[in-house]
Amino acid sequence: MSASDNGAGSLTPPSVLALIGAIFVIDAVYTMLRKTIAIACLLLGIGSAWADPPDAPANASPTAPYLLAGAPTFDLTVVKFREKYNRDNPTLPIGEFRAIATTEDDTPLLTRAASKLNENLYASTALEKGTGKIKTLQITHLPLQQSNEEKAARTIAVSYMAALMRQFEPTLTVEKSLGKVTNLLEKGKGQRFYQQQVGAIRYVVADNGDKGVTFAVEPVKLTLSEP
Repeated sequence: MSASDNGAGSLTPPSVLALIGAIFVIDAVYTMLRKTIAIACLLLGIGSAWADPPDAPANASPTAPYLLAGAPTFDLTVVKFREKYNRDNPTLPIGEFRAIATTEDDTPLLTRAASKLNENLYASTALEKGTGKIKTLQITHLPLQQSNEEKAARTIAVSYMAALMRQFEPTLTVEKSLGKVTNLLEKGKGQRFYQQQVGAIRYVVADNGDKGVTFAVEPVKLTLSEP
């Protein structure tokens, strides 16, 4: 598989933004540039935005679980994921993922890609290079300033998050998945990293306040307990 869904090429961030990391432009409309920059910071920086483990030195850079050596992958490519997801959720479609140019300090073992869902909602993923298998799937919501518009936008975001959850817990009803996502977002409110494990799946909430909130689904490597 290529670096992005359906073979889309890498996007090179504008040089003027080089100092703040790997920023990508999802579309060329100037009015969307501010939101694009914000979402790029969230998607690319989520690995360093999560909290330090309890035994980490105070000055250590926190690392997202999917970035750790030996982190598992879903036995699923982004192409196959989109095919099934869009078939199951025709009213909540996810478009083509486009590759994100990486920074020098980014891991060479991953390919990152993102898809714009609407003006303030994005899906993103990190793929294992070579196999194209998924290490994490993320939905990020950028809050709107107008409270009346934000309520409707938040509802759509939660619906997408719940639809993503149902891909990995197919026995959940729409109602139960919406309730479960809402509960996770509430528990993770204000936290840079909140996780909840369900079997071989990890749900993650990274809440950056007015900069946005990310809901992620990741595989967990299960180990046999000692006898």
